[in-house]
Amino acid sequence: MTQEQKIIIESTSQFDKVYKKLKANQVADFEEALEALIENPEIGEEKKGDLLGVRVYKFKMVKQQTLLAYYWEGKKLVLTLMKLGPHENFS
Repeated sequence: MTQEQKIIIESTSQFDKVYKKLKANQVADFEEALEALIENPEIGEEKKGDLLGVRVYKFKMVKQQTLLAYYWEGKKLVLTLMKLGPHENFS
């Protein structure tokens, strides 16, 4: 990503509900993951079938594997954060 290109970050209400409940140390880990996504929005694993177009990025949040589902619109430079949660509760 060049500095001239600005990525627009959007989020769903489902993501917002989970994000509001994060503790400070969790927010710090999430922000690191978000920075990695901004650097390379195609870093997450692309889903297939009904979820085609959705990507899932796996990262550690306070020593627990966490998944972040997002949708990347490369032509518009829009990153939509869809869902955040531990592997066990991710569906």
